[in-house]
Amino acid sequence: MIRTCEIIAKSADGRKAICIDKYNKDLILAYITQSDRHKKKWMHIVELILNGHKNTDLYDKEDINGKCKDVTAMKFFKGQENDRIYCKEQNEKGLFIIVTVELYLRKKTKKVSRKEVPVIEKIAEYEYKIE
Repeated sequence: MIRTCEIIAKSADGRKAICIDKYNKDLILAYITQSDRHKKKWMHIVELILNGHKNTDLYDKEDINGKCKDVTAMKFFKGQENDRIYCKEQNEKGLFIIVTVELYLRKKTKKVSRKEVPVIEKIAEYEYKIE
């Protein structure tokens, strides 16, 4: 399924970008901007990704099966609220993009539960076009 997204942050070298799904944009932005705590965590995760640093406690693949290999999760406040923003990684005309797709609040388990699997599999089917 083709969906649209827009760029909200780009790496200094211009090779990576964080995008936001246009359909879920308002919900995701409301979550990020609800408090200074959320804004700081968001900025920290985005900075790590765009600078090529790896921290699996904050951003990691949701590799639950073969068809979900490009789905990742931004992890907010592990051990507390344990919220996630599920993302889709893809290349768009030579630009590596991470599309923030869906907000998932209060993940209950450390592993991926039966509740999250359909969400992740749905996201895996999306393809994005930058507007």
